[in-house]
Amino acid sequence: MAQNTVEKTSVTLLGLGAMGTALARTWLAAGHPLTVWNRTPARAATLAAEGARAADSAAEAVAAHTLVVVCLLDDESAGEVLADVDLAGKDLVNLTTSTPAQARARAAWARERGARYLDGGIMAVPPMIGVPQAGGYVFYSGSRELFERHEKTLGVPVGTTYVGEDPGFAALHDVALLSAMYGMFAGAAHAFALVRKEDIDPAALAPLLADWLVAMAPAVHGTADQLRSGDYTKNVVSSLAMQVAGTPTFLSTAEQQGVSPELLTPYFQLMRRRMAESGGEEDLTGVIDLLVR
Repeated sequence: MAQNTVEKTSVTLLGLGAMGTALARTWLAAGHPLTVWNRTPARAATLAAEGARAADSAAEAVAAHTLVVVCLLDDESAGEVLADVDLAGKDLVNLTTSTPAQARARAAWARERGARYLDGGIMAVPPMIGVPQAGGYVFYSGSRELFERHEKTLGVPVGTTYVGEDPGFAALHDVALLSAMYGMFAGAAHAFALVRKEDIDPAALAPLLADWLVAMAPAVHGTADQLRSGDYTKNVVSSLAMQVAGTPTFLSTAEQQGVSPELLTPYFQLMRRRMAESGGEEDLTGVIDLLVR
């Protein structure tokens, strides 16, 4: 047997949706022996034609290899699929989207069944899998030893970022970043709505909008520095008072353009609340404290 074949870790993969299929094909292309299972057998059959071994049941698939990767719809699906499966001695890597609490509970559940556990949060879409330059990666949390043992194999389809021993941290990082993404999408939606009825080509606005968002993104480092120091007046460029004073212009423009302000008003309300409580010399960082219950 060739040396490069000996060094390839065998992988079991449960779940062959768009993401699971992309992961499977990347491991196969890299020469990793792969056993797959899916509730819809046709998807497994397609990968079998490409070199994977298709198991008839989840239990059979799990029994095949030590490293078991789960990529199912949700935490409930993972629990159902693995309910009657012998996990003793297995290295269970769960890439199923979940909440931090679900991830912690699933880690305890796995340990009770004799498995080692690692949770993952995928920061990528299927077309990014197997394409290093696309910038995708997976957050991992749980056993550091387990992560280090399989880091090379897990890094074949997409990059890896370990965020801590707490099994819930991968899911927490995942949702935190995606929440920021949706906030960005909300702002972009409002921007496009403002010009929607005007003789302005959205394709002309798009690069201006993208460049502006990129230019503003580094502000998060200043926010993090203020949170760590507790000094929200540190290195302030535009004070809260100045920014609150400018909000009527945004609301009036929206009204004049026939655009609902509902994507902006919640944040503006928080800004005004924070200024009423702390004065206007600090930055926007104090809004975060209003959100934490």
